[in-house]
Amino acid sequence: MDSNKKYWKGLEELEQTPAFVKNSKGEFAESLPIENVLNEAGLSTKTPRRDFLKALGFGLGAVSLAACQSTPVHKSIPYLIKPEEVTPGIPNYYASSYNGQSILVKTREGRPILIEPNPKSIGVNRGTDAATQASVLDLYDMSKLKGPKIKGNEADWESVDAQVKAALNAANSAGKQIRIISSSINSPSALAAIAGFIAKYPTAKLVEVDAVSYAGIIKANQASFGKAAIPHYRFDKADVIVSVGADFLGTWLAGEEHTQQYADNRGYKSLENKKMSRHIQFESGLSMTGANADARVAVKPSEEAAVLVSLYNAITGASLAGGLSANEKAQKVVGLVSKELLNAKGRSVVVAGSNDVALQTLANAINAALNNYGSTIDLDNVSYQYKGNDSDFTTFLNEAAAGQVDVAFFLNVNPAYDYFDSEKVKGALAKVKLKVSFADREDETAELVDILAPNHNYLESWGDSNAREGYFTVVQPTINPVFNTRQAEQSLLIWSDNALAYHDFVKENWEKNILAGTGTTWENVLQAGFEYKGDKPAQAYSFAGDVNAAAAAAVSASKALAKDVEVQLYQSVAIRDGKQGNNAYLHELPDPISKVTWDNYVAIAPKFAESLGLGENSVVKVTGENGYSVELPVLLQPGQAQGTVSIAIGYGRTKAGKAGNEVGQNAYPFAKFVNGTLQFNTTAKLEKVSRTYELAQTQTHHTIEGRNVIRETTFKDYVKDPAHGSGNHGEKHKTYDLWDKFESPGHKWVMAIDLNACTGCGACVVACNVENNVPVVGRDEVRRRREMHWLRIDRYYSFEHDGEQVTEEKELDRLSRENANLDNVSVVFQPMLCQHCDHAPCETVCPVLATVHSSEGLNHMAYNRCFGTRYCANNCPYKVRRFNWFNYWNDSRFDNYLNNEFTQLVLNPDVTSRSRGVMEKCTMCLQRIQGGKLKAKLEKRKLRDGDINTACAAACSANAIIFGDINDPNSEVSKALRNERVYYVLEEINVQPNIGYMTKVRNTFEA
Repeated sequence: MDSNKKYWKGLEELEQTPAFVKNSKGEFAESLPIENVLNEAGLSTKTPRRDFLKALGFGLGAVSLAACQSTPVHKSIPYLIKPEEVTPGIPNYYASSYNGQSILVKTREGRPILIEPNPKSIGVNRGTDAATQASVLDLYDMSKLKGPKIKGNEADWESVDAQVKAALNAANSAGKQIRIISSSINSPSALAAIAGFIAKYPTAKLVEVDAVSYAGIIKANQASFGKAAIPHYRFDKADVIVSVGADFLGTWLAGEEHTQQYADNRGYKSLENKKMSRHIQFESGLSMTGANADARVAVKPSEEAAVLVSLYNAITGASLAGGLSANEKAQKVVGLVSKELLNAKGRSVVVAGSNDVALQTLANAINAALNNYGSTIDLDNVSYQYKGNDSDFTTFLNEAAAGQVDVAFFLNVNPAYDYFDSEKVKGALAKVKLKVSFADREDETAELVDILAPNHNYLESWGDSNAREGYFTVVQPTINPVFNTRQAEQSLLIWSDNALAYHDFVKENWEKNILAGTGTTWENVLQAGFEYKGDKPAQAYSFAGDVNAAAAAAVSASKALAKDVEVQLYQSVAIRDGKQGNNAYLHELPDPISKVTWDNYVAIAPKFAESLGLGENSVVKVTGENGYSVELPVLLQPGQAQGTVSIAIGYGRTKAGKAGNEVGQNAYPFAKFVNGTLQFNTTAKLEKVSRTYELAQTQTHHTIEGRNVIRETTFKDYVKDPAHGSGNHGEKHKTYDLWDKFESPGHKWVMAIDLNACTGCGACVVACNVENNVPVVGRDEVRRRREMHWLRIDRYYSFEHDGEQVTEEKELDRLSRENANLDNVSVVFQPMLCQHCDHAPCETVCPVLATVHSSEGLNHMAYNRCFGTRYCANNCPYKVRRFNWFNYWNDSRFDNYLNNEFTQLVLNPDVTSRSRGVMEKCTMCLQRIQGGKLKAKLEKRKLRDGDINTACAAACSANAIIFGDINDPNSEVSKALRNERVYYVLEEINVQPNIGYMTKVRNTFEA
């Protein structure tokens, strides 16, 4: 080492600070010697500490305050005149909207860092899904375009506007077609802007298409009731729920809204009133919804039509041909279900997940026969979330291929990736004279266009949404544009010679068309985030469709499907259709069922896999009807229907960005276009490949060692005895204390977790990650069992074997070898986090007192004391402590685009980013507890129940996680923990955990 040089201790993490470092392109450099960094900032190694910290302190503020520049800011901007709304250290919350849901965006010093549900909103107001929680990370994605491009070259907006307007005028004069290809738009202002654009250019037309289509529902409702719309389903009003292939708690239509409704009929408050709905699921792959069902029957995709035909016949007394014949269990359950449905007329709902018009028509006929329209199915307050028309997009492709389209715009769509026939898309676009994409990155479709006009992130935008009839939400920016982007709607206004700024356009549209006569002002809307005009009275509808023709068409299509191996294409809960394919938080979120991260795979039943000579992590070549093939690893999945496989779409991106490229394989080309709609059930041939591939799973220890960790009962037994199955009867295991009792004279923070409400969705996991700066470690580290999640959702199977209920997963391999039938399994999800034990075994073994007990019942971690002996992890019976093997936030070996200085603007400044070699785990969001106390103190009042909530509990739509002060007898958590169903995991070892679980209750058939 050069003795003439002086070094700053601990500045390694500052070498990439954007306030100091820039490379030749004006972007973030990998690293520079610290002397160069300091010199560029006008400092040196001899700079006084006060001046150095002064310069450093202004670095992040510069990005926040001047984010509208096209490249990161490199000079300090002190608060000579502090923005009125910004107080350092104090968060601001802005009401906005994401996918039609009203949300609150938490900002710190001008940086959005967290998304939470708007507690005052109507509709889905109790939680968010994983995609919403993770969406804040997309704002800081360095893979996005930094500005517009023309023919691959950087350009300015003036040049873009000139070229686009010239092409539009030429096309309009020549009578050539202009098309705006977009995903479903439910924004009233965006539709108004597009209407103005079409008025300016009469040959223009809007074509709406969704990667995952619901056109089958819309067309079926048009034929059945004369209303081309998606209904508003009310699962909270249904006593009996039957789903045929619809993952309505997960990815089908409005999963979070359905989850809230579903839990209202099955959670602890409903059970206390001795009320619980009954849910029966018919499906091929084990979905999150099927895992929560009271009764689940594995059927092939080709049997879905037979299930609906048999159900219709049993309910109406009809004799339609094509009912169930080979599947005896499905026949038996349909007989039981039909009686349940007839006894619950007007209080039941039957949903189908297929996009086939015939199957949806059959579902409509069943619901009409059960008088469900006007009660559990509302066709007057319809959903506008999905309006795409598959036939319209096919028409566009044919027009473009024929040279009839001169100008095409692409808004929030990526058909070169997610359309089943990408070659047809590429061929058609080659015939279009001018192609413009509003994509925020050069994705698979954007690389084919002439002009890139990158759109804002929603956190930088003005806008609105009308997700369902009568319910409007507003989108408002929470930060200035980070890059040189421009809102797509603003571009359309400019190109149609409308001089209004889009903010003014949205405001004018609201005041004229939405707020008129309500007495609500625009300022009121910005503060509230939404406007709810109330629901129209829901009317009953008579079925006017042709059920005979529908049954014949459905049965005919099923016969064509029943060959080779049947393939079910589905959306994973995290990645969904792939639009957020570069979001590392979502890639590392374990699948609720398989617990796989960072990959898609072929899910196959163990018995069927054995017959094909396949094992776990085998690689199989899947070849579809059209000749398209991919090689994917095999995952043995109990509950999968025999003769079928399931593959998730949304993977296999090639132009997503650093985190999402080449993750998994693209399964969209297996889909097919049949009778005017996209179908995601198909057939394929499987061929074993002579290699293996280890999937990155977070749950691989398949045993509970005979311990009573999961406790279940039936609703029938619960009604007789609310404590049934909880283990609270009889004599408790005798315990001995080696420690004095901890006293908590003020507050004592605890949790109650309702296993009946938890659906396993994982939104709480992502919320915890974002709130507490939990790093993403990547596929290889997960394979080494080094994931850092503070909260995990354990999934447990149970099933019958030889008349005996098997609850330990270690039996799976043995039973598979014995050819046991694992088609029908029951699943329980259990959120598992630090239990904050009063007699915490971790505290007694720490040699440096890094983990200690607080007077408020929390198990604390002092990170600067910990030097990583890992004694505490070894002594923890719940295995909820994480060892930070590497500095994942600042180590290029684990670069999932999260460890550059710009992306780290998403970090919560109230939470320490842990360094390498220390233990970390759930803190019960201690920073939120302290913040709530401080707010109450400043307002000179006592802390109230509800003032403080953890990130996981706030994100949960099902209200499965309840947090609060048990010393307050009137708090919700105190009431919940007094419930007879409450038990404590491993309470027999007397660690005295402070998280109580409520026994799982299943409303099984009495027969």
